[in-house]
Amino acid sequence: MHVPDGFLNLGTSAATGVVATAAVALALRGARRELDDRTAPLAGLVATFVFAAQMVNFPIAAGTSGHLLGGALAAVLVGPYTATLCITVVLLVQALLFADGGLTALGTNVTLMAVVGVWVGYAVFRAAVRLLPRRSGMIPVAAGVGGLASVPASAGVFALLFSIGGAAPISLSTLLAAMVGVHTVIGVGEAVITGLVVASVLALRPDLVRGAAGLHVARPLEIRTEARV
Repeated sequence: MHVPDGFLNLGTSAATGVVATAAVALALRGARRELDDRTAPLAGLVATFVFAAQMVNFPIAAGTSGHLLGGALAAVLVGPYTATLCITVVLLVQALLFADGGLTALGTNVTLMAVVGVWVGYAVFRAAVRLLPRRSGMIPVAAGVGGLASVPASAGVFALLFSIGGAAPISLSTLLAAMVGVHTVIGVGEAVITGLVVASVLALRPDLVRGAAGLHVARPLEIRTEARV
C-alpha cells in the first residue's frame, strides 16, 4: 500500500499533503480527549507494534504480497484521533529511515492509511458493535470487520487518486478492480490479525481497549487463599 515517489503528479501529491496536514492537525486536538497518563504509553506501544508488523509481508497470489496497515487496530485500542497520529509517525519513520514510501508521497500515504484506513475501519467497527450483541466477545469480531473494510477502502481511494494524477494512463475501472480485488484478500489477513490482537489485549487489560468502553467485560474469577499459621 505504500505509494512511492513518482506514482502521482506533483499537484495530486500536494493536494494529499494538504489533506494529511489538516487531518493530523485535527487529530492532535482530538487526541487530547483520548489520551491520559494511563493510555499514553499504550499509544506508543501500538505505534511500535504497527511499525514492526508492517515489516512482515505475507504472500497473496501471482507474486503479490500484503502487510498489516493497522489503522483499524490502532483506532479500536486507543481511539481514532490517536490512531491517526500513531500511523502517521510510523509512516514518517518508514519514509525517512527505510525509504518505504517516498517523501513526496508521504501526504498520500498518510491520507490513505492514517486517515482513510483509520476512520473507515473505526466507522465500520462502531457500526458492527451496534449490530452485534453487546458482549465483550463481539469486540474482536467487530474490530476484524473494521480491519477488513479499511484495506480495500484505502485501495479504492488510491485508485481514484491515480485516475486523477497518475503517472500512467490506466482506466479507473481497471485499476479499481485490480486494487480492490487484491486488497480485499489482504484485508482478510488484516481482519485476522486485528481480531487476534484486540482479543488478546481485551483478555488481559480490557480497560485499555477504548473500543470496549461502556461494555461489561467479564473476567475470570480469581480466588486467593492465604495460609494460616
